[in-house]
Amino acid sequence: MRADDRLSRVFAALADQTRREILAQLSQGSASVGEVASRFDMSAPAVSQHLKVLERAGLITRTVQAQWRTLSMRAEPLDEASAWMEEQRRTWNLHLDALDEHLGSMKKDISNPQDSKETKP
Repeated sequence: MRADDRLSRVFAALADQTRREILAQLSQGSASVGEVASRFDMSAPAVSQHLKVLERAGLITRTVQAQWRTLSMRAEPLDEASAWMEEQRRTWNLHLDALDEHLGSMKKDISNPQDSKETKP
């Protein structure tokens, strides 16, 4: 699987408030499917769909022991998303710094026309 496909699944999973709430709950520790479902006013199939999206994104894992299904959060995909966002932030900050410098030099040229590089004949 390509990293950008995985990243797309992570961002899509995080786009839903219910799934973010599930992750917040699981960040406190593992929980059973029933414990997770009990926090929401929705059908069991609806909760199950949310869990499937989180699982496909790699944000949670399920373990089965006897009749118990336990959910655990995996932070690695969040780390990848955070690293991608930080890279984007750095890139845009560089662009904005260059723009700020250019605008500053234009402002200086306007306020001091005699210092301008252009000379009139």
